[in-house]
Amino acid sequence: MHDLSRCVHHPAVSHEGFASLAVPTYRASTIVYEDAESFARRKHRGPDGYTYGLHGTPTTRTLEAQLTALHGGGRTILAPSGQAAIAVVMLTLLTPGDHVLIPDTVYGPVRGFCASYLAPRGIRFDAYDPMIGAGIAGLIDERTKLVWVESPGSGTMEVQDLPAIVAAAKAKGALVGCDNTWASPLLFKPLSFGADFAMEALTKYVGGHSDLLLGSVTVADLALHRRLKDTLRMLGIGVSPDEAALALRGLETMGVRLAHVGRVALDFAQRLSRSPLVDRVLHPALPACPGHALWKRDFRGASGVFSVVLKPETEPRLTAALADLGVFAIGASWGGTRSLIAPMSVTAERTAVPWTAPGPILRISIGLEGIDDLWADLDQILKRLEPEAVPNVA
Repeated sequence: MHDLSRCVHHPAVSHEGFASLAVPTYRASTIVYEDAESFARRKHRGPDGYTYGLHGTPTTRTLEAQLTALHGGGRTILAPSGQAAIAVVMLTLLTPGDHVLIPDTVYGPVRGFCASYLAPRGIRFDAYDPMIGAGIAGLIDERTKLVWVESPGSGTMEVQDLPAIVAAAKAKGALVGCDNTWASPLLFKPLSFGADFAMEALTKYVGGHSDLLLGSVTVADLALHRRLKDTLRMLGIGVSPDEAALALRGLETMGVRLAHVGRVALDFAQRLSRSPLVDRVLHPALPACPGHALWKRDFRGASGVFSVVLKPETEPRLTAALADLGVFAIGASWGGTRSLIAPMSVTAERTAVPWTAPGPILRISIGLEGIDDLWADLDQILKRLEPEAVPNVA
């Protein structure tokens, strides 16, 4: 063999005696076949077969299988982000003339996708009160193909009655999808409550290090899995095995990370609720949070994300109060090792149930820093939000 050929063709090496705990990262675009006949019959390999790198490698299949097991499902598909995973579900189910229901508390880009992409193509959407429960039956008509649930809701943490929504939807022939990113399958399993799609933004707790973008959808029905796979194939959507490898690594520590941030977040939520500068704390484990009884009934625990509604008089001082954070960072997303604060405004996004709280909202994501350091940062924010003392006038 010439040297140019030796540069291209890798020699076979023995794997005897080699055993690693890590999942190998298999990178591939081209998949090679044993012979011409197997190549010609590649479309018959089915959704679990290997035909082209875009459609999966053993690395992505391992992640899919692990997520499927955690959710108690039948199959899982991967997408380049959580938003992409939601879009794939909707594009798979909805055609012109159909109708989809989304909660008023839905992740903002989902509403944007419905308004800016689906609606111009003749697919109607409506936002509903996330606390509607069984009453959602009155919003489902003969064209409703999907009811989307996000529990707890983005920013304001409302916990939805998934079993009641599922019962109402199934009675009228609609499917139900649930964004389960806040809880992960460790704290809530939507499929076990009757949902047809369990969606996760793996970017968050599964990845766990703020360095990957990935989403997933797990289903119990294999026919739905085939439809999702067909949509991915037609749109040319695939995921990187390197991203999948990072997610597999993150999964190994997700249990201990989630338990830790859950404990710290609840402790901080309780402390903040006692501050005179706080109007209310939105944490599903606190009785004052909308849907607390549902959380207590259905969830196995709480994660590390919650929100604080400040008194309206704090707003003029909020920017300065957040200027000198020592441990927390200001940023979107959550679920990584770093703790984050995100100032939020939801008033303009709500259409079904107006948001009437006049004060600013801070969404807090607890990471893995020292507890005392984190609380010192939050305590400093509270001190900077206090009104300046009025000087004595002689």
